[in-house]
This record gives sequence, structure tokens and C-alpha cells, in this order.
Amino acid sequence: MKQQAIPSSAFAPRPGVENWMRQFQDWLCHRLEMADGGSRFAHEEWTHPGGGGGITAALQHGAVLEKAGVSFSAVWDQLSEPMARQLRVKDRHYYTADVNVGLHPHSPMVPISHLNVRYFEARTGEAWFAGSLDLTPIYVDVVQARWFHEQIRAMCQRHDTGYYPRFKAGADAHFYLPHRGETRGVGGLFFEQLMVERDGLFEELLAFVQDVGEVFGRTYGTLMRQNAHLPYSAPEKHWQQQRRARCAEFNLTVDCPGRSELAAHGPQQFALGLPPRAEWHHSPAPAPGSAEARTQQWLRPGVDWLAPTGAA
Repeated sequence: MKQQAIPSSAFAPRPGVENWMRQFQDWLCHRLEMADGGSRFAHEEWTHPGGGGGITAALQHGAVLEKAGVSFSAVWDQLSEPMARQLRVKDRHYYTADVNVGLHPHSPMVPISHLNVRYFEARTGEAWFAGSLDLTPIYVDVVQARWFHEQIRAMCQRHDTGYYPRFKAGADAHFYLPHRGETRGVGGLFFEQLMVERDGLFEELLAFVQDVGEVFGRTYGTLMRQNAHLPYSAPEKHWQQQRRARCAEFNLTVDCPGRSELAAHGPQQFALGLPPRAEWHHSPAPAPGSAEARTQQWLRPGVDWLAPTGAA
């Protein structure tokens, strides 16, 4: 049976989110283009069967970024009954808007990074924000990891003193590969169902999500400029391909199954977030005392990146 589109007039979600997300997509693409200096994003519009659609922006073969995706969507649809029960919403008709970002640089000296910010509203008016950002360095630079966490903590502190420890712990748990016994990188923030009214006014929560987007673009642009010209050789590139494989494993086994129903992006979106190249080897073990082994030691939950030594 063909799914019927739900007209946008079915209900009117709170204004402001969609416009900001469109503007944020443009702002982030421009910022990444300036930091890359070698390529530009190509934009492709798409429509969603239930109603609405989005814009997928893709950059390939840049000077710094080998592959980057910044996608925007705003759609209407209907939840399955199991998902409606899971989200505890009374009306299955919903609107959601989000921006999803995945960045894969050429150089193993430049970290991989990811961002997602989402707004969800049921037809009854129940509404929440969600989001995540994380940093996945191929080689962990403790000074840069600490700086990254200092930036996101300072941003969180402007909104709620409990946000950073709560959402940092959420990232440690979420960005974890149980079959590997390691985290994907050095973590960041992860929050789900930050409810309008229960957790803050709509305007307050939107302002926080806007700052999450800003701190992501600002910090990643800085790391691109700092690391893009650092030298590397074949062994570092080989290690990068193995770490990229961990990102692919996370997307395939942890992230996608948990959010597939609300992943309202176009058909190319899932592939856009995957690394362009990756390698899997049987029982790879870094040499003791190597830079790769030192990085491996940091890939665990509970690291206090704000402590002088990054102690757990």
C-alpha cells in the first residue's frame, strides 16, 4: 500500500527550528569550504514520501577533506506503533528536522568528526531536541582532546552546569563499540529527548542546540587548520584505514539500528556518512610503546579529559 503524504498543514510545529537548521547547514558548509580551500559542496534536494524533504550537501576530494557530508531534512511522517510506545508519544503523526554531519579527512593527522542535531514534535505538541557530536582522532593528541572538551564544557556551562557531565557520560556510553571493547574516539556530547517544558523552554533548548552546532564548526575548523599540514607516511595512513573501519562498524552495528525509523534522509545519506576507504585485518595489534598503542589506551569510557593528565 502506497504511503500517503502528510500535508504540512496537518499541524504547525514551532517556528524557528527549520529556518535555523537551513541557515546552519549553509554556515557550516561555507566554514568547512574555507578551512579546506580545495573544493566546494555540491547540493542535492530530495523529497520524503511522507511529506517534506531536505538537502544533502557533499564535498569530495578536497584539499583537506577527502569526503564530507552535511545534510538537512524537515519531514512529516507517521511513527510505527512500537516506536510511538518507545518514544512515549500519544499521537503517531510527527514532524522532525535535523542536520547530520560526517567528516573524513585525507590526513591521518586530522581527526574524523560527526555532528547530529534534531528536533522532533508530535501533532499533540509533545516536543524534544536531541543531538550528538564527537571527535575521532586517528592519533590521540591529549592536548587537543583536552582543548576540545574545554570548548564544549564552556559552551554547556552557559546553559546548564549539569549538561557537560551528563551529556559527556552519554557520549562515552553511546560512542562505544562493545564488540571491540573500546570507544570510537575521545567522545563529546550525546543527549536524547531534551523535552520542551520539562527540561526548559523551547527558546532555551533551541539556543543550546544552536550553540552545539556553533562549537562544532568552530572547533573542527581550528583542528583542520592546525593539523592539515603535519607530515605523515604510509604506516600512519595504514593505521587511519583501520580506525576508519571502526567508524564504519559503529555506524552499521550501533548507530543505525537505533535510529533508523527517524533517519528521514534521502537514499544517499547513510552512505555519505561512511568513510571513503577502510581496512579490516585479522587481530591487528599495535606494537607495544608505539603511537598507535598509546592511542589505543585512550579509547575507553570515563576518561576525564579536563584533568591535567586525562585520568579516568
